[in-house]
Amino acid sequence: MSFITENSTPMRKIIYAESVSLDGFIEDEQGNIDWTTPSEELHQHFNDRENEFDTHLYGRKVYNTMLFWHDADQNPDLQEYMKAYARIWRRQQKIVFSTTLKTIENGFELKNAVDPQEITEWKKSPGKNMMVGGANLASTFFDHGLLDEVHMYIYPVLLGGGKPMFPSGDLNNLDLIESKQFPGGVIMRKYRIQR
Repeated sequence: MSFITENSTPMRKIIYAESVSLDGFIEDEQGNIDWTTPSEELHQHFNDRENEFDTHLYGRKVYNTMLFWHDADQNPDLQEYMKAYARIWRRQQKIVFSTTLKTIENGFELKNAVDPQEITEWKKSPGKNMMVGGANLASTFFDHGLLDEVHMYIYPVLLGGGKPMFPSGDLNNLDLIESKQFPGGVIMRKYRIQR
C-alpha cells in the first residue's frame, strides 16, 4: 500500500537498513563492525541502493563512522566501486540527531531531537526515500510511527552479544517484500511495517 497525500503524490518512505548478525546484533560487545565488510557484489548493491535515497538520517555513532566516506574517493588504495560509493553518498543530504554533539562538519545538518511533526512534513515533501542509520535513532522513529520499512543484511556470524538491531524490543507486523542472497552467505531481507 502506498502512502498518499492530499494531492495524490506518494509520500517518501523512511527505511531502516542495517547489517546484522544471525543472532540480531549490529556490532559486537567491543563495538566492532569489521565482520560486516561487504563483498564487491554486495558493495555494488549498496552503490545502486543509494540512488533510491536522497537523505540519510544518522545518530551520533553512525555519523562518526560515515565521515570516512567524505573524501574516500581521494584514496588511491581504495577499489573503484568504493570510490564510486563515496561520490554518490557525498551528494546526499545528511542529518545527524544528537544531544551531545555541539558542532558537526562536512555539510551535515545537526538536530538535537526527533520532531515527529517535522519529519512527517519531510515525508510529504518532494524527493526520494530517506534512510535511517543507527539502532537507537531507528527505535525512536519506530516509536513515533515514522518508519516504513526495515532492510536487514544478515551475515552468517554469531556474535553472542553486542548492540541489538532493535534495542527497544522486537518489531511486530512485518511483511516480507524482498529477499536476496549475496556471496559469502549474506542474505538481504526487506520488510514493510504494517500500519
